[in-house]
Amino acid sequence: MLPILSVRGFSVASGTTGFTGVDKPEYADYARCVHCGLCLNHCPTYRLWHNEADSPRGRIRQMQLVDEGRLELGQAFVTHIDRCLDCRACETACPSGVEYGKLVEAARAQIEQQFQRPLLSRLARDFLYRRLLPYPRRIARTARILWLYQRSGLATFARRISILKLLGLESRERLLPEIDRKFFFSEMGKTFPAQGARRARVALFAGCVAQVAFSELNRSTIRVLQANGCEVVIPAEQLCCGALPAHAGVRDVARQLARANLSAFKTRDFDAILTNAAGCGSTLKEYGHLLGSHDVAHDRATALAAKVRDVGEFLAELGLTASMRPLPLRVTYQDSCHLAHGQKIREAPRRLIRSVPGVELFEMNAADQCCGSAGVYNVTQTKASMELLALKMDSVRETKAQAIVTSNPGCILQLRAATGRSGMEVLHLMELLDRATRN
Repeated sequence: MLPILSVRGFSVASGTTGFTGVDKPEYADYARCVHCGLCLNHCPTYRLWHNEADSPRGRIRQMQLVDEGRLELGQAFVTHIDRCLDCRACETACPSGVEYGKLVEAARAQIEQQFQRPLLSRLARDFLYRRLLPYPRRIARTARILWLYQRSGLATFARRISILKLLGLESRERLLPEIDRKFFFSEMGKTFPAQGARRARVALFAGCVAQVAFSELNRSTIRVLQANGCEVVIPAEQLCCGALPAHAGVRDVARQLARANLSAFKTRDFDAILTNAAGCGSTLKEYGHLLGSHDVAHDRATALAAKVRDVGEFLAELGLTASMRPLPLRVTYQDSCHLAHGQKIREAPRRLIRSVPGVELFEMNAADQCCGSAGVYNVTQTKASMELLALKMDSVRETKAQAIVTSNPGCILQLRAATGRSGMEVLHLMELLDRATRN
């Protein structure tokens, strides 16, 4: 029997397996964390539970112990790593520059390689990350089934007879996106001309789930760019950016998707590659890290990443030239985690909101605290996600806003689950600008 030690609240066993493979962090990556604790009050899960093992420094300590072979890569370790939202708020707070997002994704990659999850979890993960997201046609087929469920009356019937509640799916079903009637796949390969003099030629990254659930957001984005002098190209061969697989530790799939997108986007042809999804943008900007220096595609990945801009970031730099009509609207802004903490973009979207005549921006308390969406976190950790959403909505209500504006589709889904029929709108920044720009 292995000797057990008590180290900072973790069960530690000597002689266990540590990290291996291309994602293995260096000792310096751990050593950068000086355990000062400044991250604690910024970590959503620590604020919920006040458990050191569910704090950034606590998780880093566990990762290091696993790396050293002093902590078993078992269920306890997996639970604490799975509970992390990967919101990266700790990176903003950290005075030592710890790149926590890269560490937690490396830990999840190690879990993917070495830990056997329960059968149902393995099947669900295999379906989502390996058999669905990399294949646009499968996404479309799955979306059509969901569209029939939502529009045929089956969804209403399932809620009425409480079958979803009995199956423990009631909260998760509320988070399903409303499937579009016309998918954005029909726009792939098209070029949309600038209105007036062309100021820039850009490529739009259309996303994966966004093509079946946020088609109108993509169209709003195109219209806003056109109105401000941008020619917009939608490369036909683009695939999922790989963000969800990367965050889940399914790095091999994320790398395959990255290589496919390197071929789809010719960086020399565009002034910028734009995305309206903060999670996608954060991953695209980190393609150089995802395809490390050992990879033959590393230089191309770095070149593509240098061209990527969040659409709000790009328009704030380019400057708005389109005329806008007044919108008498009181709004508050929710920072997407991967925009504020991952990409360090905070002021650009606020500047664009303030540029809309008639719109009043009222800041909420802790605007950059995670709303609980975090990719698929609201499905895998629903209880914690809903607790974080409730805290977020308390802050929203204090502003007395008529609408919440954000820059990420995942945040939109989460916030809409809370606003329900209250009359409060949840808008993407591009939808707000489109509404003001269109006659």
